Amino acid sequence: MQNNVKLVLIDKKIFAGGIVMIAAGIIIGLTTGEPPTGQAGMTEEEIIDLMVAEDENQALQLLYGLLIGVGFLLVLISFGARRRKGSAKRTEKKPAE
Repeated sequence: MQNNVKLVLIDKKIFAGGIVMIAAGIIIGLTTGEPPTGQAGMTEEEIIDLMVAEDENQALQLLYGLLIGVGFLLVLISFGARRRKGSAKRTEKKPAE
């Protein structure tokens, strides 16, 4: 007789969330493209617009870096968060009065 033992190697919900976060980070990273560049002889208004665009680009780089990093951590956590069959259940004890 065969015992049907189904091993779950990962927690699928956490794994899927991590993959989605990694994908979102990569998509944001690809869409931002190259950082804004300036030219010689720019007016004050153009310089201010360039500085704002550089700040926005830096914020997007931070955002997609965090998304990819947290997503990667979720993928790693999903391998350790699998549920084990037959593990002891937690019981809360009432404090002694």
